[in-house]
Order: sequence, then structure tokens, then C-alpha cells
Amino acid sequence: MSSGSRGVVIVSGGGAISPFTTADFAASTGFAAGSTDTALREHLLAAGYRTFTAPATIGPGQADRDSGFGGFADVPVLLPSEMTINSAGDIDEAGACLVRFLHHLHQEWGIDTFDVVAHSMGGLFSRAAYRILKQAVSPLRYRSLTTLGTPWEGAFFADYALGDIDLSLARESEFTRAVMAQGKSYESAVSQGAGDQVTHRYLMGADGWNEQQAGVLDDVPVVLMAGGYFTDDDADPRVWPHDGLVSATSALAVDVPSTVLPIRTSHTFDDVHSIFFTDHLGLPMERAITWDPDVLSAVVAAIESAQ
Repeated sequence: MSSGSRGVVIVSGGGAISPFTTADFAASTGFAAGSTDTALREHLLAAGYRTFTAPATIGPGQADRDSGFGGFADVPVLLPSEMTINSAGDIDEAGACLVRFLHHLHQEWGIDTFDVVAHSMGGLFSRAAYRILKQAVSPLRYRSLTTLGTPWEGAFFADYALGDIDLSLARESEFTRAVMAQGKSYESAVSQGAGDQVTHRYLMGADGWNEQQAGVLDDVPVVLMAGGYFTDDDADPRVWPHDGLVSATSALAVDVPSTVLPIRTSHTFDDVHSIFFTDHLGLPMERAITWDPDVLSAVVAAIESAQ
């Protein structure tokens, strides 16, 4: 359980709209913390942790509502846009917004040590934020980082959109083919930079974004969780198994060097990326990685095991 100057912060991923929440403040209409964070928040609060969700929206602005599937409204406390992550934008700019949010938690709640739980690209945003904090020699620090379906090595739909992998890697899966094909329209329809950055080309390699983060997580235990609902034996690991958007290889940072990620533990669950996928596939919500009770228990275990 957290006490004193510790707190848990949940960070949503690419294309997410999530309200700012505390133990006392949350959206009163729809999902209290948005489609990604609600089950996580409820479980962490029940476990006794001081839990906050970082606000996120698509484009600059405030996270006041989400009128889409799994949305919310009637948020009692709105934070300014400079503390609100643009979930469709540049990774490092999102990290800077998260830093300002963490400073807000420090100033208003006295928190200086954070257990960060991040979904999807939220894991990249969180890493960028910690690099900025360390470069500024800030007194704020991460105690642990837990990532759920984070594309550490890129997302296969974005790699296909960039032309770096072929549609044949979808094998016989019509669903996987459809996801890859839809990636072609993601950059123009939603992304404001994230689409090009959530790729193997941008993140990996000798001069890639991951290598630029070498040393950032030297003092932070990281727990990586992947969804592997979609499987195809002996298929290309750049795609298979996957959660609908991110391969298990990427979510588990298999090829990320130890200079970037020295303290790691990995878990794989029979889950999809989000409740958008469970809804589309007719699956129970508990098969989404941020709603799976086994994942929620593993998140608490990860926080409790951090030193």
C-alpha cells in the first residue's frame, strides 16, 4: 500500500481520451476514468493506493469528455492543456505534458515518488517523462514502471502503413489483415505524429528512440505485460502473437537492449489490446488487457515487489 509521498499514476496510450481522476474526483457520467483506465483505477484504489489518472485527449486541449464508445462526461476537475497529454502527438511532447502533470501532483498532493502504470503508447510517454525529469535533476522519481501492451519496438499496423512489413505477415487472419489495412488511414485520420513514431523504424536500431533512452531506467524495475490473444504457430514474431495492435515481441521488449531496459520482468496474458477489440469481437470486457482481473492482480504485485 502507498503512503506519504508515494502515489500511483495511470497513463493512457495513443488515441486515448482519459479524464484526470483522484480517489475523490472522477467523471460522474460513463466510465469514471475512461475506457482504458477505469478498471485499473478501481482495482488500485481498492488495494489502498493513492491513485491518479493522467488526463489525455486527441490533440491539444482539456480532457472534459469522450462521446465515443466507453466514454465519459461531467468531469469535476479539469486540468489545463499543458498538463494534458496529446495522445495522438509526438512522444517527447507528451512526456513533457506528463512531467508538468507530475509536478502538479507534487505541488498539490505532496507526491514525489511514483509507481507508473501505462497502457500502450502511455509506456513511451512515461519513459520520455522520466528522461526529462532526470535531465532536469528533479527530486521526483519513478519507483516502478508497469507497461500493458506498450509497443516498445513498434506496432505492426504502423509498420505496415510505413511500408516496412508486408500484408502477407497477417497469414490467414482476416482480422489481422483488416487491422493492418486500417493502419494506412491512421496517420491522416487521427495521428498528429504518433503514427510515424510508433514504428520499429523510429524506435529501434542504433540511432533509434529507444537507444536515446539508454540509462534512463537504470534505477527503475520495469514489468512488461503483453496480450497474446491472436496466435499463429511459427509465424513472423514481428506480428505474432499479438493483442490486435501490438505483437508480444514488442510489448515484452524482446529486442530492446539491456542498456535501455536493465531491470525487467515479463508476463503474457490471453488478452486483446482494449475494450474496443472485445466489443468488436464479442468477447467479455475482461479479455481486454486493462480489464483482465489477472492483469490487475499482476499490476498490484508489480508495485508491491518494487524496492
